[in-house]
Amino acid sequence: MGSIIDRRPVNSIPSRCHGMGSDETVVTAAVGNVPGMTNTINTINTTTSDTSTTSDTATSAPSDRIDLDDAMLERFRARAGESDRTNSYFTADLDELRSVGYLAAAVPSEFGGAGLTLAELARSQRRLARYAPATALAMSMHSYWVGIATELERAGDPALRWMFGAAVDGDVFAAGHAEAGNDIPVLMSTCRAERVQGGYRLTGHKQFGSNGPAWRWLGAHAIDADAPGGPQIVHAFVDRQSPGVTIVETWDTLGMRPTQSHDTVLDSVFVPDERIGCVAPAGDGSDPFLVAMAMWPLSLIAAVYLGIADRAIELAASSVRRKQSVAIDRGAYAYNPFVQHQIAEMYLTLDAAGATFDRFVDDWTTGVDHGEAWVPKVYSMKWQAVEAAKRVVDIALDAVGGGAMFSGHELERLYRDVRCGGFHPGNDALTHELVGKSVLGILGEQPRW
Repeated sequence: MGSIIDRRPVNSIPSRCHGMGSDETVVTAAVGNVPGMTNTINTINTTTSDTSTTSDTATSAPSDRIDLDDAMLERFRARAGESDRTNSYFTADLDELRSVGYLAAAVPSEFGGAGLTLAELARSQRRLARYAPATALAMSMHSYWVGIATELERAGDPALRWMFGAAVDGDVFAAGHAEAGNDIPVLMSTCRAERVQGGYRLTGHKQFGSNGPAWRWLGAHAIDADAPGGPQIVHAFVDRQSPGVTIVETWDTLGMRPTQSHDTVLDSVFVPDERIGCVAPAGDGSDPFLVAMAMWPLSLIAAVYLGIADRAIELAASSVRRKQSVAIDRGAYAYNPFVQHQIAEMYLTLDAAGATFDRFVDDWTTGVDHGEAWVPKVYSMKWQAVEAAKRVVDIALDAVGGGAMFSGHELERLYRDVRCGGFHPGNDALTHELVGKSVLGILGEQPRW
């Protein structure tokens, strides 16, 4: 689809934006319609590239607009272990990030934000993750919503402009996509949307909602099965203060503990039309809102895991330079050829994944036209980052030795944190499905399997 979706109430929206067939068609189309995003991507990229016309712009450091100084980041690192141990939210980090305007990092400068591009913010997130991975991950879950609003604004659609003011004021956004029994996140839903006068009522159970104690707005989706023309997916922003919203404190996990990604139960929660981000046919990922929802979240999530790998290499290299053995003539483990091989393997693994990541965010920011290849590229980029990070952290533990197993060692925490990367969309199974079908040229075919 080549234009921004009309966000009038569903019963007045032209059928070109809101037509779909039977429930059976919806199910089989859930993955197959992803390729329809190509024209939309071209539209978004044309306007995005007008604001970032050179690779120098895409890779410029954001330090002149957002000041995450080393002293602040060291404070984050000093608190990270205790927050993990006590399974508590990173409240102090959030206060500092809010004070320097980081919650509005992606808000265009003309609306009071820092105006960071996707490439700039992704690199900033990678740096933040070296110090406090859970803080960085939760900020990715906030910032991608602001990034979506920015993409639509640049494409000429001001429907989400209200989000800029909210972010500048320090409001936190959270993601309400994860649901039990749904392996096609965003495009399908087990949450129910009911069309009512002036908006929708949402009923359902959402999981993995980062920023659980702090979010003001939950970006959630639900299915309106009775919509004219066929089932529609309603993407809404739920106000935490709305009647029927219940936060269930479920978060006691292996890793990324300070994100406090609690469940949210929605019981006939009313969301007014002005807080509806998108209404699109179930299974159709071609709307600009949904295209941006692939590009920004996966990039900012990937950045976090690359940052973890950066830190793992730092810790491993530092350790083997200090660690001594009576069986090594020159003393330090750094002179053991096998340890040298391990350090090299970590670097080589991360360098390749980092290059894929850098190329992806730069290409998106500068408006490169990859056509249908954007689909496999975005999933490949995120998968490569996470798998590389896991590999690097695994090798780091081997290199450092048994001391890294102990609770309280930073590498022990990173080992647990990095495991969480595979649970974000797209997971290993969905990534291989989408990439394989894309390369084979059958992604648009139905049924799914």
